[in-house]
Amino acid sequence: MSQMPQPTALSRCPSCEEPLEAADRFCGACGYDLSTVSAPAQDHPTIAMNGTPAGPPPAAPSVDWPLAQQPGSTDTPAPVHRAADIHGTDSGGSELPHPEHPEPPEHAQGDPAGIRPATARRPAGRPSGVRFDRPSEPDEYPLAPPAGEPPAARDRPADGPDPEVPDPRTADLPAPPAGAKLCVACRAGQVDTDGYCENCGHAQPRERDHMEQELGAVAAVSDRGLRHHRNEDAFAVSSTALPDGSPAVVAIVCDGVSSATRPDEASLAASNAANESLLASLPLGTHPQAAMHEAIVAASEAVNALAGPDTAQGENAPHVNAPACTIVGALVTSTLLIVGWVGDSRVYWVPADRSSLPARLTEDDSWAAQMVAAGLMNEAEAYADERAHAITGWLGADAYELEPHTVSFKPDRPGVVVVCTDGLWNYAETAEEMAEAAPLDAAERPLHAARVLVGHALDGGGHDNVTVAVLPFPAPSQGAGSA
Repeated sequence: MSQMPQPTALSRCPSCEEPLEAADRFCGACGYDLSTVSAPAQDHPTIAMNGTPAGPPPAAPSVDWPLAQQPGSTDTPAPVHRAADIHGTDSGGSELPHPEHPEPPEHAQGDPAGIRPATARRPAGRPSGVRFDRPSEPDEYPLAPPAGEPPAARDRPADGPDPEVPDPRTADLPAPPAGAKLCVACRAGQVDTDGYCENCGHAQPRERDHMEQELGAVAAVSDRGLRHHRNEDAFAVSSTALPDGSPAVVAIVCDGVSSATRPDEASLAASNAANESLLASLPLGTHPQAAMHEAIVAASEAVNALAGPDTAQGENAPHVNAPACTIVGALVTSTLLIVGWVGDSRVYWVPADRSSLPARLTEDDSWAAQMVAAGLMNEAEAYADERAHAITGWLGADAYELEPHTVSFKPDRPGVVVVCTDGLWNYAETAEEMAEAAPLDAAERPLHAARVLVGHALDGGGHDNVTVAVLPFPAPSQGAGSA
């Protein structure tokens, strides 16, 4: 079978050692004519077919290469020979320039990188190959001063800023008006009515995202939680004196109904109204249980007042989607513990002696509680249902007939009363779980205990707003006095 002639197979250029392709006839770097290189010797087997030794292969023609100078005993490096040091012609047949007459660097002729691809064709008289003659680049690139900057800034010493040129990052801003709120991020800008800094644009934390209050005899903490965009819970704590001078300590906790309009306003209005009612009636001698009932009624009226005409369907129709909330309260005296509620917020009793049994003191106004009370489900089944937390009692203009629950207890031992929304008891539902979550020194440090309980809910996932009030029982005498 006949074959087409094949070009000489060389892996590198004999002149400049540039790697070659199998089909190259000229070196792409130095233009060396590869056809002048002798073809490799034919295969001569060591033993000929006839049994006689083969003769030596013909010697290849010698090339008169310049000899590199051997390094001597001095530290002077030996000179390097380049392809351009050897006379020859480029791929176009033009004679290569002599090294004594070099041309300007490649990048000075318009090649931005100083390296031209080896396959590019060159005009006659231009040097071929790769040129590594780019000028050395500086280690640093000094930045030019901004346009219009005063000369003093350009001549600023390296050891510090020029005191005459103010730094715009720390320049004094106009003082905000008296009473204006400062940004928590930059501490300089004024916060606008939308809750954003007019200077840096930082969104400000809302006041109700996290609230704490301690009066010595009672403490409460409320937190937005980890999933909700605002805190719809509210609380009020206070202390006063009964007609005989004995102390009375109050804690009211409200949870806004998220499906209603303005639930945060409803919970705030209800907690404030109930607290004010108790502080007004208890010093007058009203029985604590009756005072708690009156307080829940006052809270209901305050929430009803939030409903506008736009939430009504006709003159006599019930209000639709009006502001709504739940309420739970605890009143502690030296001998009595009074609890009142509407909805599914709860009160727990945790004795100081943890060997005694804790107890839940409220029953939820919820679908699950109704199923259990009717004997249709056990508690585990009812609270596992997706309808478990649907409330059947609440404060609001669209609520059913108001039925406040009030209960009076006479504990026979000291302990603490935990008043909370479902944002906590979802993570400590049983009385035993709540007692385990409460610190052992809750009676001595009620604020610390409330913080720990809120943290317990946040550690559990914080899916809802969390509000907790902690009241030691019996009420300590130093807790007397209005607040």
